[in-house]
Amino acid sequence: METNKRSSADISHVEKPSDSKLIDDDAELYGISHEEHNRTFRKVDWHLMPLLMALYLISNLDRANLGNAKIEGLEADLGMTGNDYNLANMMFFVPYILCEVPANTILLKFDKPSTWIGIIVTAWGISRLLPGAAYLLSQWYPPNMTQFRMSMLYCAAAMSGAFSGLLAAGIAKMSGLAGYNGWRWIFIIEGVLTVVFGLASFFLLPDSPAHSTRWLSETEIGYLQHLHKKYRGTRHQQEDPLDEEAPAKRKEQWKILRSVVTDWQLYLQAFIFMSSSVPTYALKFTLPQIMVNMGFKSNEAQLLSAPPYVAGAISALVVARFADRFSWRLPFIVGPQLCLMAAYAVLFSFSAEISTHVALCYTFVHVATVSVYPIVPGGNTWTLNNLAGQKKRAMGVAFMIALGNCGGIIGSLIFKGSESPRYQTGWGTSLGFICAGIVAATTLEVTYMFINKKRDKMSVEEVEATYTPDVLEAMGDRSPLFRYSL
Repeated sequence: METNKRSSADISHVEKPSDSKLIDDDAELYGISHEEHNRTFRKVDWHLMPLLMALYLISNLDRANLGNAKIEGLEADLGMTGNDYNLANMMFFVPYILCEVPANTILLKFDKPSTWIGIIVTAWGISRLLPGAAYLLSQWYPPNMTQFRMSMLYCAAAMSGAFSGLLAAGIAKMSGLAGYNGWRWIFIIEGVLTVVFGLASFFLLPDSPAHSTRWLSETEIGYLQHLHKKYRGTRHQQEDPLDEEAPAKRKEQWKILRSVVTDWQLYLQAFIFMSSSVPTYALKFTLPQIMVNMGFKSNEAQLLSAPPYVAGAISALVVARFADRFSWRLPFIVGPQLCLMAAYAVLFSFSAEISTHVALCYTFVHVATVSVYPIVPGGNTWTLNNLAGQKKRAMGVAFMIALGNCGGIIGSLIFKGSESPRYQTGWGTSLGFICAGIVAATTLEVTYMFINKKRDKMSVEEVEATYTPDVLEAMGDRSPLFRYSL
């Protein structure tokens, strides 16, 4: 369950809802009805989520297409041998990881986040989208409404796996057109789609309630700002960092970065992320080849790799709905992790005889995707809900995702072509990271409970007599008034 943070006159932002009833109470106190509350967030959903999901879908599509291109002749045409394909996968993740925190730091300097997102999507094709998208969601939604929207992004990621196979199967038929083989057309067409969506984000991606007067009423804007200030904000969040003196600004940024790098919880959250990213990327880059190992032709393999991802998309949304309803993250992270561990254990056991156990293995490929996609939305939401302050939240979630995406490097290297069809390194390493993620999530929950219990021993009056409001705010989630969300 999500626990409340203590509050004082100057630190009202530290209060946190235990369930959706508190949001309803806020609506009533603000003078709007439950129906108006729902109508406001329906507007936000329809204006924000479709393009954000489309951007994340195309971003993931651009990563998954390497696996599709592989079975359309990429390796043979480029003269790849041994681990060349794995190394090509790995190289993508090096700049991808290194740019996570800088990208979100730059994002904070833009009054309109859509400008920065549009620039990086259009210029580089694949954006530093997830940290920026997670931060953008935290700007619009209170804590107990965040995981479902985060899962909508992962629904898009899962659907990218489905679309990747379907698109690749169709595009591959263009082989020979203009002298290009089918795998080259996969990259060309999907690259053009990315640039189109990048340009659209300049004009269509909402930035904040204050910039949305065209489709939100004055009352709705005020209500959204009220919720954000109460559950996400700080007393100084309206100050423009660009008005500060440059040395003071740099000093503040380094201070926030140090607080992020030394925050113990982010490392455990990164292990939760890797318990998904290692198996996900390993499976995403290898699934078309696994389908071929089952005995299917390349076109059939592309098409059969789609249904598991559709199942994963549905699972992400269903699990998130329950997690938000109960305002409790752990069961909806560890439960999928345990199911994923069981699925990978079965696939590992039968991988050497996969062509004679097609139905069983294909079923557990579905179980794997159904299990893996709810994990990261739960972990990301848990991270967002336990970082106090706008700047630390932006840097912190980017840092955690950067660490978690190291799983992409690992996942790129562990399914070795020389070990086909057994893939003992791939399945074994994935199982190890899943187990580590279960331990990390459980440790996080127990530690949060211990710290909350310890802080409960000190009353609000005692805290306020010991610390000034400015000191308490500067302490952020390390303040004695802060209560970690479970």
